[in-house]
Amino acid sequence: MKAKAKRVLLFLSIIAIILLILIPIYLLFKISVSASQDILTQHPPFLIKNFTWKHWLKILSAGQIWNPLWKSVIVASMVALLGIIIAAPGAYVISRLPKKIKYGVLLAIFSTRMFPEVGIALPISVTFIKSGLLDTNLGLVLAHLIRVLPLMAWVLTGTFDTIPRDLEQSAVVDGCNKIQALVKVVLPLSLAGLAAGAILSWLESWNEFTYAIYLCLADTTLPIKTYYYISRGNWFESAAYAVFLTFPVMIITFVLQNYLKSDYLSGALKY
Repeated sequence: MKAKAKRVLLFLSIIAIILLILIPIYLLFKISVSASQDILTQHPPFLIKNFTWKHWLKILSAGQIWNPLWKSVIVASMVALLGIIIAAPGAYVISRLPKKIKYGVLLAIFSTRMFPEVGIALPISVTFIKSGLLDTNLGLVLAHLIRVLPLMAWVLTGTFDTIPRDLEQSAVVDGCNKIQALVKVVLPLSLAGLAAGAILSWLESWNEFTYAIYLCLADTTLPIKTYYYISRGNWFESAAYAVFLTFPVMIITFVLQNYLKSDYLSGALKY
């Protein structure tokens, strides 16, 4: 009975968490496709009553959403890709250090995230502006890498720790050097960690606000554009922008979640 009660409690907890995540997304979508009189009332209905696309058509016909959308997608994708390329070799070296040194290095890396974001964003942004990186994708990518590299290094270090060193030694015996062992053996077995790091860094870049405010004055990102609409007080267009903001997140997560499986490592361990 106790085991059955635990399973029921676990199931109910999972359902509650799913609802907690999905209900805000549903409410955003509901506001974006509902008539004004259904929302601006004392007791708005939970379900969609009068469906309309006019709020969506208004922001799409204005043509102001596409440039921020593509800029955000390009910057976030470049940050995820470059983050993996830069962090993977460093995390691999850290994972092979003695434990005391490894933990000290990880602590030093994470200590860089303890500083207030606004405090370090201003001098970094001033340096980038002086270097001609204002309103450029490169400037925003470099700024976002400062944020995501410590997190990605931590994720990949934990991933590489789970891979037995015997596999690397076997690769070295077969004629591989350290770099070849990393590329041909370690990375293929680390797809779950790489996918997790890519998702986290992509989301971190996608939702980033501070550097985008400083470095994107004319060519803004989608979160900044959404904030501008919210500050104007238009609920319906703001909700449509916010729904647009969630679409790429769901797509990227859906694509990369296929790699979040332990089978990639378990197959190698059986070998």
